[in-house]
Amino acid sequence: MRFIPLDTPKPLSKIGLGTWQFGSREWGYGPDFEQRAAQIVRRAIELGVTVFDSAEVYGFGRSERILGAALGDDRPKVTIATKIFPVLPVAAVVQQRAVASAARLGVSTLDLYQVHQPNPVVADHTTMRGMRTLQDVGLVSEVGVSNYGLRRWQAAEAALGRRVLSNQVRYSMLDRAPEQDLLPYARQAGRVVIAYSPLAQGFLSGRYDAKNPPTGAIRRANPYFLPENLERGGVLIDTLRQVAEAHDATPSQIALAYLLRHPNVLAIPGASGVEQMERNAAAADIDLADDEYAALVDAAKRFRPVTGLAAMPRMLRARFAGPSGK
Repeated sequence: MRFIPLDTPKPLSKIGLGTWQFGSREWGYGPDFEQRAAQIVRRAIELGVTVFDSAEVYGFGRSERILGAALGDDRPKVTIATKIFPVLPVAAVVQQRAVASAARLGVSTLDLYQVHQPNPVVADHTTMRGMRTLQDVGLVSEVGVSNYGLRRWQAAEAALGRRVLSNQVRYSMLDRAPEQDLLPYARQAGRVVIAYSPLAQGFLSGRYDAKNPPTGAIRRANPYFLPENLERGGVLIDTLRQVAEAHDATPSQIALAYLLRHPNVLAIPGASGVEQMERNAAAADIDLADDEYAALVDAAKRFRPVTGLAAMPRMLRARFAGPSGK
């Protein structure tokens, strides 16, 4: 395992574990999942993973409870990150929600407490006042944000009066906007970009194509999985496979290695089983050659998916046509 080269209270592994699926029925959560989640977490710790990310909204608190129970006595050794869903993120509410999350996780200190989304009405200065109080009393160690643009990230830091360590954003070979400003800022300022959905919900795994689209509700609601986009992504997937072959790896591992090449990026893919956790962790040790990285960059740039308003009619047709598209 490799780590972010920053001075933090606990080392931050380049690969973490995202736990959206813990307790979330849309990801297949059921009566046997808590045992499987515990096995995933135990194996992650054995592989050197030190960052575990949750949120109060994941499974309406179930994710935090499951994660805390799975970590058990290892909770003090790892970085536990969670997020407040900012419906009304005024100082008093921020403090109240942090106490509730800590109780569900079974910890006395939240290693990283993040604002899940920027609130369009409530200014960051009131949210960060609550965060500062939480730090002062020792309930929160580091503060982070999520889905923030660079300016608002910097404004949140100014409001806190201390570093806002991280910004958790959608970042993958399909969603490369963070490379324009967030990554340069993180490297220059000694901050961290946490990449969620680093495999674009499995698009970059190579498991799906126009003739074999996903059937799950979440992926079917993602325009990347439109048959037209799956077809357009063929060149990118082929490039991932070619690079993967040279490293005796999988396309998913190469897609993760692409992100981890940036020193201040920490990726938090989910895992539905122990084997997937093992593959994700192994990606941290892959060194891409310059020509391989350049080939991946070129293939990613050439992929032009149908998204936004243009995708809506196709999404509606796909939804009413059913999984087979007929």
